[in-house]
Amino acid sequence: MTLYRILLYVHILSAILSIGPFFILLPIIRKLRTAEGLVEQAYLDAFRFSNQLAKHAGHVLTVSGILLVVFGPWTWGTSWIVMTIIVLISSLLFLARAFSPTIRKFDQDGHDRAELVQKLNRSVWIYIVLLLIMLWFMVVRPTLW
Repeated sequence: MTLYRILLYVHILSAILSIGPFFILLPIIRKLRTAEGLVEQAYLDAFRFSNQLAKHAGHVLTVSGILLVVFGPWTWGTSWIVMTIIVLISSLLFLARAFSPTIRKFDQDGHDRAELVQKLNRSVWIYIVLLLIMLWFMVVRPTLW
């Protein structure tokens, strides 16, 4: 097995670990609408864990992606790589502000649960779409220019 194939496997695995947990959060959001006390905290812990898993898997994904370009047949100017990097930067900026601040607001007195749950729901869907756009670029590899 070549180094490139090992890197490709690591890259795909880290992509799965970056995207997968967010689909699990969708049914948790529905339950979070009415959860209270320890149950609410358990659901919020699931969000925190998914966020951390996505961040760490994203680090592996980024490093393995860089190495795949270095050792692979593509250049940094390849259109689908450039577009993936643009969406990656957008998703990193979004992820930094999307979940942790909203989850922290659940611990504040007088928070509007419905508003916070709706914000989490919207954020999960936006992040899933961003990740799926990147996945599409990496799988289809369209020539855009």
